[in-house]
Amino acid sequence: MSAPSLVIHPTQQVLVHGVAGRLINALADAQARRGEASVVLTGGRVAAQVYAAVAASPARDAVDWARVHFWWGDERFVPAGDEDRNEIGARAALLNALPVDQRNVHPIPGQGAFADPQEAAAHYESELKRVGEGDWPTFDVLLLGVGEDAHVASLFPHHEALRVVEPAVLGVHGSPKPPPMRVTLSLGAINSAREVWLVASGPGKADAVALAYGSVMGSRQASVEEAPASGVRGTEATRWLLDAAASARLSSE
Repeated sequence: MSAPSLVIHPTQQVLVHGVAGRLINALADAQARRGEASVVLTGGRVAAQVYAAVAASPARDAVDWARVHFWWGDERFVPAGDEDRNEIGARAALLNALPVDQRNVHPIPGQGAFADPQEAAAHYESELKRVGEGDWPTFDVLLLGVGEDAHVASLFPHHEALRVVEPAVLGVHGSPKPPPMRVTLSLGAINSAREVWLVASGPGKADAVALAYGSVMGSRQASVEEAPASGVRGTEATRWLLDAAASARLSSE
């Protein structure tokens, strides 16, 4: 697993455009090496701004979007058209604006298609294995937000899902953040990605960033149980991409 790197941007706007540029470059480089690329999308306001910045960038044509596979790290287990779904925001900000191949867009199924999040998780794992020809594919970039409690995807502090490495996709009951039912990649699946990027913005994330990143770097003693973000590692790169407000507590560590 890779040692984490830290990049601090002066403002949220600079962070958004910085992450967008990095993503375009990473996917273009992956295609140059392997012919195609894959990215795992996340939800949230900052992520939506990053997606919009990618779609609006003149550099976006460096990527052949028809040869990019799009996955999701987690999803709220609500009906397919519900505005709370991460898929809806990603389609509106990014996928609808790009010449993607819809066969390469792999949303996590919603409530209605399946009655239970475990069933949806099993289906998503089968899709991962179908595309990965028997195993889940190696993701080029996996994007994660960092919650105010240091959760990532739908892996929350002290939740039993944190302790599951396999299967790759988990049904979550009893999420402390509504809605209570979700589907998420496991920590093992997250840590199989080549690059994992943890993106955080704003003063509301400063405590979580200090707790999780500080634990990664040894200045704190929080466990993965207490700060799930501290357990995230890419196989080639782990990048903490922050604005100044989210990094404010790090300067005092």
